Amino acid sequence: MRDLKNMQTTEAPTKWMRFRVSLLGVVFFVLLLGVFGRAWNLQVNQKVRLKGFAEDQYVRAMETPAKRGEIVDRRGVKLASSVDVDSVWVDPSMLPDTRDAAKKLGKVLGLDWKELYERFEKARRFAWIKRQVSDGEAARVKALGLPGIGYAKEPRRFYPQRELAAHVIGLVGTDSHGLDGLELSFEQELTGESVRREGFRDAKGRKLFTNGVEDTQSSNGASLTLTIDSTLQYATERALEKAVVDAKATAGMAVVLDPRTGEILSLANWPRFNPNSPKGSDGEAFRDRAVTDAFEPGSTFKAFVIASALEQKFITESTEFDCEKGRWAVGRHVVHDTHPHGLLTPRGILQVSSNIGAAKVAQKLGREKLVETYRNFGFGERFGLGLPGEGRGQIPFPKADIALATQSFGQGISATALQIAAGYAALANDGVLMKPYLVSKVIDADGLVLIDNKPTQIRRVVSAKTAKAVVAMLETVVETGGTATKARMDEYRVAGKTGTAQKVDPIARGYSDKRIASFVGMVPAEDPRAVILIVIDEPKTDVYGGLVAAPAFKEIALQMMPHVGAPKSREMPMVAEKPEKSSKPEKSAVTAGIEKLEQMDTVTEDVAAEGAVRVPDVKGLAGRAAVAQLLTAALEPHLAGSGRVVSQKPAAGSLVEKGTRITVELAGQLPASPR
Repeated sequence: MRDLKNMQTTEAPTKWMRFRVSLLGVVFFVLLLGVFGRAWNLQVNQKVRLKGFAEDQYVRAMETPAKRGEIVDRRGVKLASSVDVDSVWVDPSMLPDTRDAAKKLGKVLGLDWKELYERFEKARRFAWIKRQVSDGEAARVKALGLPGIGYAKEPRRFYPQRELAAHVIGLVGTDSHGLDGLELSFEQELTGESVRREGFRDAKGRKLFTNGVEDTQSSNGASLTLTIDSTLQYATERALEKAVVDAKATAGMAVVLDPRTGEILSLANWPRFNPNSPKGSDGEAFRDRAVTDAFEPGSTFKAFVIASALEQKFITESTEFDCEKGRWAVGRHVVHDTHPHGLLTPRGILQVSSNIGAAKVAQKLGREKLVETYRNFGFGERFGLGLPGEGRGQIPFPKADIALATQSFGQGISATALQIAAGYAALANDGVLMKPYLVSKVIDADGLVLIDNKPTQIRRVVSAKTAKAVVAMLETVVETGGTATKARMDEYRVAGKTGTAQKVDPIARGYSDKRIASFVGMVPAEDPRAVILIVIDEPKTDVYGGLVAAPAFKEIALQMMPHVGAPKSREMPMVAEKPEKSSKPEKSAVTAGIEKLEQMDTVTEDVAAEGAVRVPDVKGLAGRAAVAQLLTAALEPHLAGSGRVVSQKPAAGSLVEKGTRITVELAGQLPASPR
């Protein structure tokens, strides 16, 4: 007989188990279906979007900035280059105490810690601490041992010659974009193209280039070769600064041109600035006055008036003009001369700088011809030098008789220093006006020449005969009886002209008691190799160009003529040296160093070795003086340390090729330079 009770308990679990198995099967099937659907959605429908999310975590399209192109002078001396330096950043989320970290970082980097703290609080995963730090600053940050600190390499612009030609070169900002000068004008050529390529980054955000780093030479910026000569630039800046300081003036400008080609050999302004650390400079120091500022030129314009009158045969070299004993009425106005004169020829008018004589020549020339003359010499137009803010000046039509008179001696019109130098260069170049230029070549990273500037003739202004006649007249200006005897040189003939102009008072709308003093000269006068213009703004000691500007001209010319190999116009007379007295005190080290600095233009060459020079002895000199002497010797200085020179390699007296690098070690504290 069967046990019905046991049979029932056996069948019930079996049915229940089947039910549970079925239920679980359905559940798992639904889940599997959901997983499959989710996988389909992720792998197919959202594939592109999710792939982008994933790559954003570890893949980066990393941009490597192109290296900014170099700027070099005519002999290849570097004036601007780029070096890679560290920029410091932080992940604020990794800092245990942002306030404490901000205080520590601010202390070692010289930053406001409160500003850093606010920056850290606003940022989530990234914040700049300081960009383009020095090696010492980077080392101090690393010594703190703070978590979340990172370092990124960024190119930093470096100007190895410091203030030298700073107004010409300009400067760049933290983002390596040009702000002024050639750095701004040639921004596109100098910048190059940044390289973008795929790479990975690790958990700390470090860049990993799995395929290696490509050669980015082709993306680098183009290099600029200038017409500037570093040696002459240094001599010009030094002479200009001395002239401004001695005259207690507000500012100064200087331009040195090769009249045969239009090349600008040096262009200087004072005050100046150091583009490596521009923050400490006064705003006025950044103005490239020689190119941008238009001012009333004064008596330097008399040479153009006489040249035009001679060319058009309104006068001859022997024509005499009554200079009215220094006082001449023009309508209700009176034209004055600084000294009373009677009859003067054109030569005499230029020699003594007679305003009345120039005004009477302008009367013969006429209004239309006077304006035409100035425009033919390049005034009232820009030369397209390539520097930002180039001025053009103003040549208004002289409607009134007094306007005709004043414009003949450079009042009531305006011009830039560059224009005045270019106008005199036309006289020095047998009457042909050449286009001034500053950049000779632009060469890209592949060696392709993008720009190759050559001497360009603008127009013939006067005949060679007239130009030579006027230059001969201008020679009397530096001789006895002329207004610029301080510009006379013993070994070279000099021709030039002084200028002293009243400055306009923009508030009173008249002339003030302030002056602009200038001297422009050409040397050697018989075959000019250079036109040198010196402009001193608001001199306090003397107001005449022959007294405050002419000495700076002479100082520059004395160093330039041997440097360019100009033959002497005349030999200096031999003078027997007097024996020194035994009681003469021994020179101090400082005095000896100063005298050595004054003689730094001497270069001795070995006649047996073509293109070779003797290394000058620069021991004991200050860094800048050593650089100047080595550049003068056609050698490339490489400085280590600061202070005065304690050693040099190769040794002094060694015979080396031009362009050889001379390593100079400096030590000790330099005395503050006079200002």
